[in-house]
Amino acid sequence: MQRKAYVSGAAALLAVVLAGCTGGSGDGGSTDDANPGDTGATSAAAQPGRYRTLPEPCRAVGDDSLDALLPGIREITDEEQREKAYAGEATLTYDTDRKVGCRWKVDSATATDHLTVDFERVVSYDNAVSDDSQAEELFATKRDAADLPEPVVSETRSAEEPSDTATASASVSGSPSGSASGSAGPPGGSPSAPASSDASASSETSETSPAELQPRLLDGLGDEAFVDDELNSSSSTAERRTVTVAFRTSNVIVTLEYMEQPATVGVVPDSEEMQDRARKLAARLADSLGG
Repeated sequence: MQRKAYVSGAAALLAVVLAGCTGGSGDGGSTDDANPGDTGATSAAAQPGRYRTLPEPCRAVGDDSLDALLPGIREITDEEQREKAYAGEATLTYDTDRKVGCRWKVDSATATDHLTVDFERVVSYDNAVSDDSQAEELFATKRDAADLPEPVVSETRSAEEPSDTATASASVSGSPSGSASGSAGPPGGSPSAPASSDASASSETSETSPAELQPRLLDGLGDEAFVDDELNSSSSTAERRTVTVAFRTSNVIVTLEYMEQPATVGVVPDSEEMQDRARKLAARLADSLGG
């Protein structure tokens, strides 16, 4: 019994000595191994982007999409050549973890169509800047380089209409659809005046005004997006139209370029049709990314 008491007393003495060596001062002083410059708060590193990998670009576009954008692909009679056309050609890149792409080219009896799709995964090497923020900055540079025109606002917009909806109701003054609607009614624009048959016909044949087809920002596609539309022509060749749709989803930027050159001089590729095809493909790509 005496031995047990002695051991307990020695243990208690040892605990007191250790507490004196490692404990801080009563006024809240720091320990010996504390960093004098450490305030005790650590800043959280910027969040990584959602995407760590990229899709296989030549498989990202389905055959039905290729049929729509490249009509001549169904005209290829040789089965082997047709399969090769569907397969596309991978874009040369030196870092497939960061950037990949694929391109297709198909000739038909009426035109030559080109399609290129590029995926870029943006990674920030600055702990204070997130991958998303870095991608947003790069996309802004890409958007600025496209030099999108300012939206054209109709001068006939109602005074009561909020200014922030002006871009949604933009139209080109003096366009066929605009002039028809502007001259359909009598002076003063009485709401009870019946619309003329000419105005109705114009509405049916031209549902999309030129202003709605101009290069512009797009809603509902990824986190941000835009469409560009450029028509190039020369005296010796047919006019070539190039429609570009680009969008960003988190830290991935997708760029789709769709070009068509008719086989006949004087034929102009249809802007509305090409934009519609390109935007539908872009929406499918965004869905496949989960954006």
